[in-house]
Amino acid sequence: MDQSEKLLHLKPAAMDGEEWQLRLELAACYRLFDWMGWTELIYNHITMRVPGPERHYLINPYGLWYTEITASNLVKVNLAGEAVDGSKYPVNKAGFVIHSAIHAARDDAHCIIHTHTTAGAAVSCKKDGLRYDNFYSAILYGEVAYHDFQGITTDLAEQPHLVRSLGAKPVLILRNHGLLVACPSVPEAFSTYWTLQRACEIQVMSDSMRGDNQPINQTVLDATPARAAAFRSGPRPGGLAFDGALRRAGIRYEDLV
Repeated sequence: MDQSEKLLHLKPAAMDGEEWQLRLELAACYRLFDWMGWTELIYNHITMRVPGPERHYLINPYGLWYTEITASNLVKVNLAGEAVDGSKYPVNKAGFVIHSAIHAARDDAHCIIHTHTTAGAAVSCKKDGLRYDNFYSAILYGEVAYHDFQGITTDLAEQPHLVRSLGAKPVLILRNHGLLVACPSVPEAFSTYWTLQRACEIQVMSDSMRGDNQPINQTVLDATPARAAAFRSGPRPGGLAFDGALRRAGIRYEDLV
């Protein structure tokens, strides 16, 4: 039994059980991002679509630190960024513009992560973006798209451009801005983001050293994503890594109600 299933008796009476489990998992992910140091004060977002044809999704309350996020205070919003659960908290418009655009356009983008980590933002500022010459970037070969900077993302007119830039890929590097991952679940999004973050960190470090970087043979590079896909297979891709990270960080679902 999933650990979140054990807490179904604590959900609000009017809430669907699947939504409650997703809320617990998403709240745990926010706490984990704080523990990993991938936060930006009260900014950036991890969102999760909830079941139903309306494409409602959960987002962090604007103004709270990631360590203050719980299953109960996550805000459920519609694609117009309006709270539909009676939440007293506001929603960051910049987060709404990015996340609602992708949630609306991609049936498989249930969980979307957007960050401004130092390594991620640094790589986003490089003309060539992510270079495929380290172990982790090779895993993402062919999976990364780019979106040109159009200012702070508060303009609805940018939404179709974001959608076109991402296409069907799981990773979007927002140039001069930061990183974005779109995946079917919280654990898979976490695992994909971790790989992307490590790729950026290693690129930043290798570029700080003297000498040329060693390229990866193109034949090997072409074969790497398919080999790596085996680690994302199974009924819950990314689940082992996500659950293990929660244990290591001491994050328990019962503390996130």
